[in-house]
Amino acid sequence: MPIDRLSSIFSHLKNRLDLSGARLYSAMAGVIVAVLAIVAAVVVTGPADAAPRGAASERPYGQDVSAYESDHDWNASQAQFGIIKATEGLTFRDSAFARHWAELGKKGIVRGAYHYGHPGNDPIAEADHFLSVVDAQPAETGDLLVLDLETSDGRSVAQVNAWAKTWLAHVKDETGVTPLFYSGWNFADTYGHGLAEYPLWVAYYGREKGDVTPPADWKSWAIHQYTDVPIDQNVSALTTAQLRALGRP
Repeated sequence: MPIDRLSSIFSHLKNRLDLSGARLYSAMAGVIVAVLAIVAAVVVTGPADAAPRGAASERPYGQDVSAYESDHDWNASQAQFGIIKATEGLTFRDSAFARHWAELGKKGIVRGAYHYGHPGNDPIAEADHFLSVVDAQPAETGDLLVLDLETSDGRSVAQVNAWAKTWLAHVKDETGVTPLFYSGWNFADTYGHGLAEYPLWVAYYGREKGDVTPPADWKSWAIHQYTDVPIDQNVSALTTAQLRALGRP
């Protein structure tokens, strides 16, 4: 509540109550306590488009890895979901993908595969490359598919946006799965308009886990990557069952 509104309220009370000295101080002190309680409630409630409610400790915890963490021990991990790099560009295949995929299958937690996109290439060709690698591995109900887009390759905002839409739509058409869209908050806010139909996995470091509002046109986020130390760590605003529901039928 603005300060000028508070001043107006106090002046009005002073005129109406005709109190002085200790009695006025006591009355106004009571009003202050009441107003502060209201302000605190408003702050806690937050904006309508804030992240879904729920304590961070109650949100599912996840990790994402690539060949840089080729020996990551999923058995020792507390992760309730894991997302791993499969491909990049037109030809690159992550050397640790098959191992991570198999380990996550054994662990039985929600798993996903992501493709690191380059808007300088043909989006359909990149999408087909991703699907060829992922489809070569055993699939399970609930497997997530993800586009990781962090670079413009020198293309314009409109070109990058169109590239993302084409890649995402092609994967959805080919698999029946609505892919997640991953990016940093600022990149997503710049290039992600019109992509709100795709669940958002957003990287925003330096904030408490889950303390992030969605960029661009998104009204909510599905996953928040809150740090990369000592490994990429995430929390989900969705339950593990809801995450699975986003994956393969």
